[in-house]
Amino acid sequence: MNNKHFIDQLSQLVATPSVSCTNPKLDMGNRAVIDLLANWLEPLGFNIDIQVLPDQTNKANLIATLGEGDKGLVFAGHSDTVPYDKDRWQHDPFSLTIDDNRAYGLGATDMKGFFPTVLAAIQPFLNIPLAQPIIIIATADEETSMSGARALVNQKQPKAAYAVIGEPTSMKPIRLHKGIAMEAIRIEGKAGHSSNPALGNNALDVMHDVIGELKQFRSELQQHYQHAGFTIEVPTLNLGCIHGGDNPNRICGRCELEFDIRPLPGMNLDNLREDIDKRLKIIAAEKNIIIERNSLFSGVDAFEQDKNSPLIKTVEELTRQVSGSVAFATEAPFMQTLGMDTVVMGPGSIDQAHQPNEFIDLSEIKNAVDVLQGLIKKFCLKNNDNQ
Repeated sequence: MNNKHFIDQLSQLVATPSVSCTNPKLDMGNRAVIDLLANWLEPLGFNIDIQVLPDQTNKANLIATLGEGDKGLVFAGHSDTVPYDKDRWQHDPFSLTIDDNRAYGLGATDMKGFFPTVLAAIQPFLNIPLAQPIIIIATADEETSMSGARALVNQKQPKAAYAVIGEPTSMKPIRLHKGIAMEAIRIEGKAGHSSNPALGNNALDVMHDVIGELKQFRSELQQHYQHAGFTIEVPTLNLGCIHGGDNPNRICGRCELEFDIRPLPGMNLDNLREDIDKRLKIIAAEKNIIIERNSLFSGVDAFEQDKNSPLIKTVEELTRQVSGSVAFATEAPFMQTLGMDTVVMGPGSIDQAHQPNEFIDLSEIKNAVDVLQGLIKKFCLKNNDNQ
């Protein structure tokens, strides 16, 4: 492997900002990253398909395909990063810095470092016949809405048999993760002078009842659902933040709560929301008050890949590690929806993601390249038992 080439490509990716953020003032497009990857891959013989996201001309997905067939191997990653706190970085977050065999830069681990790893892995296979294609996907907005992955599902593309989501797992294969929903509950009461409660309808008082109901709901979920494959074996419901009222001597006229739910595989997000809505409707009727629930984004389903899948068995053999689970959500469920056996696995540690001085340890890259090449040999070359 050419370490200098890897560093040069990662340097260019890090130097190309692609922050994805729910705050429009911080949000950026990813098109420059997509174009950079496309310009690298097209001369290598890849067919390039850049798909602009609906109503977001500065954001796009890349599907780059080498070879033909509908049972190929996908290497997928997101091209966006989270925002950054520049004053907390010891280096320029957009200028790759090498120190003690670590490459520092925004997105170096999560997850721009995966793309030059894949580019290094494919080099021996560029000029030999493939039984099934190698497909490289780069998506938009994974860090916020997953709109890039959702667009792929809507387009029913690509067609393939296997997918590797290159999130940083230190190359441990991951076949399980919880889902996530983020919800907001808004209560519209009636303000009034606090000396006489009858003058209003206290939204904060009612939110107390709502919180009690959510805690009861959480307890019931955890009694009914467990999965030994996770460190935290039960679904969680976290009360994240609350805002309400404006003064101690006024009846609170409005209150809002935001929370998340992290369901286990087999739990349906829409069903969970329906259960919550039924409970809120009862409280609203009892208190004669308006209660609304809104989803802060569409959510991500939980993910579980069969441990007996040929993909899981292969990555366990190549990495010499038993597949496991993580707590964070990924684009894996979307690849499964497209019909692919899927594993989450990539170089770098999730411990370095989403924080100042993010880095990827360069000592991990050779092993990552070797594992990816093993997958290509298994699933894309002729004369093996998967064709």
